[in-house]
Amino acid sequence: MNQQNQKIVSQSCITEKSSACLRASSVLSVFQKFLFLVSFFLMTLSSFSQVQRFPKPEFETGYTQPSPTQPEPRADFMAWVDISILALVMSLAAWFLIKKRSRKGVLWLSIFSLIYFGFYREGCVCSVGSIQNIALTLFNPAYAISIPIILFFVLPLLFSLFFGRVFCASACPLGVIQDLIIIKPISIPLWLRKSLGFLPYIYLGLAVLLAATASDFIICRYDPFVGIFRRSAEFSMIVLGIAFLLMGLFVARPYCRFLCPYGVLLGWTSRFSKYHMSITPDKCIQCKLCSDSCPFDAIDKPTEQLKPKQKAENKKRFTIYALLIPVWIVIGGFAMSQAHGFLAKAHPDVYMAQLLIKHPELKNDKNNLDIQTFLSSEKTMEQLVPEAKLIQTKYYTGSWILGSFLGLVIGIMLMNQFVTRRRENYEPNKVGCYSCGRCMKNCPVKK
Repeated sequence: MNQQNQKIVSQSCITEKSSACLRASSVLSVFQKFLFLVSFFLMTLSSFSQVQRFPKPEFETGYTQPSPTQPEPRADFMAWVDISILALVMSLAAWFLIKKRSRKGVLWLSIFSLIYFGFYREGCVCSVGSIQNIALTLFNPAYAISIPIILFFVLPLLFSLFFGRVFCASACPLGVIQDLIIIKPISIPLWLRKSLGFLPYIYLGLAVLLAATASDFIICRYDPFVGIFRRSAEFSMIVLGIAFLLMGLFVARPYCRFLCPYGVLLGWTSRFSKYHMSITPDKCIQCKLCSDSCPFDAIDKPTEQLKPKQKAENKKRFTIYALLIPVWIVIGGFAMSQAHGFLAKAHPDVYMAQLLIKHPELKNDKNNLDIQTFLSSEKTMEQLVPEAKLIQTKYYTGSWILGSFLGLVIGIMLMNQFVTRRRENYEPNKVGCYSCGRCMKNCPVKK
């Protein structure tokens, strides 16, 4: 396989007659050796991590110990190995994109990340799910978060602040598994993209609210690809994962673009990235090949100079929508607070209290596992009801904050419709660009 790849590169060198191609051949050879060493390293780690430290208990009743549905906790050393590999992958991705301008290098890195963070690590801990750990530790002093989880949350944001969304391009297994199956992407109308782009904000807000109240980790529970990575899941989750992959054949990265809550944060930080990937290393020749090659509609086209009348109209509308933002905040907060009772049912104590108050006869139901678990906990209704009311109070406050946040997002989205920036060339949109490198690969302008 190595000889075949080197032969292909050598033939292209003869055709193009450039020294840059010869350097690419040596880089490819070194990179293949690197992948071999990494694969050997992973096999060694796997053999050590799969050794059980304590023997399983033996039962004489014929009991069979079930396989764990969640990954077993990582040792401290292995957790730091994960962090080191994450930082290394994103560093190499930034180097390939900005310095070497190599789509092939990013592609190989993404395959490695899919194998390691996806199938070997079974998608946990991931930066996307770490949002919930951060929220829980901020609002629950009894929960102690580990430093590796904090780094999983912070490192991709720091890298995106300087180099754009290199985490999405090469290190996130959820994004990579979608990126590799894109066959014939279709362009989605702008109005539909903007409308669906509001969903990640809702998902982010709900995930933080449920995690902060210690109710549920919905990002992990409804991860569409966890069943694929772990080769086992509920039937509904398997169907959901397959549905996302089938959709991803034509709608590129549907989960990343229209659902991923961590993508919201990455978009915020990537907006300010100083060394973001560029399409062309030299002057743009307006060939439009980059726009046609981007499956995510993330290339901003050149804009025309607005007429003075249009500028004045946009400025007027921008001012009106800016003044309406406080109104949207109040409307959003009030509307969401009215649903706090429904949202609070996600907490098991609230759900159990309401269930037993409405249907006290269920205490005699021997087949209801939730009821029997509560009864065996020796907690009385006199203790459960006040605790449930306290949780509902927290949900009322949290719902106001969540609704205000969503109202703010709506106001800013409406206001941004009238913000225009003069562009003379095709440029990657720093918020929506996943730094995959397809556009620069198809750019005919060479350095």
